[in-house]
Amino acid sequence: MARRVPLALLVANLAVLALYPLAWTAPLMRAGWLPFFEGEAISLLSGIRGLWGSDPALAVLVALFALVLPVVKALALALVQAGRLGGRALPFVELAGRLSMADVFLVALYIVAVKGVGLGHVETAWGLWLFTALVLASLGLGFATARALAREGR
Repeated sequence: MARRVPLALLVANLAVLALYPLAWTAPLMRAGWLPFFEGEAISLLSGIRGLWGSDPALAVLVALFALVLPVVKALALALVQAGRLGGRALPFVELAGRLSMADVFLVALYIVAVKGVGLGHVETAWGLWLFTALVLASLGLGFATARALAREGR
């Protein structure tokens, strides 16, 4: 199959995919005092590691939403963009993208909850913005790919 969307969409999607590991290790927030995180910068990976000791099921869910689904979505979208996977896969790609956004919501909810009960202070860090931007960029690339395929009538 030939590539069916502009090359710029594929390149942008691959850039998002390449930046995910940086977003996973970047500080999402800095916690002044919390039961699980003692005054340290919290990344997605350190957060999952911290959750694993207290709630393995939640750690697995967060890992699924934050690590696995974004990568699966970006890879599937790249295959669609490269013409290796049919446009019928786009609903799956869209669902995976929406579920990826659930992790950003969970982090935001955690920050609001901690600030609300006064357990300490939490400051958002640049990694939260990076991860959010990557998830939103991936959603946008999915929509742009669907539009490009629709214009071709496929």
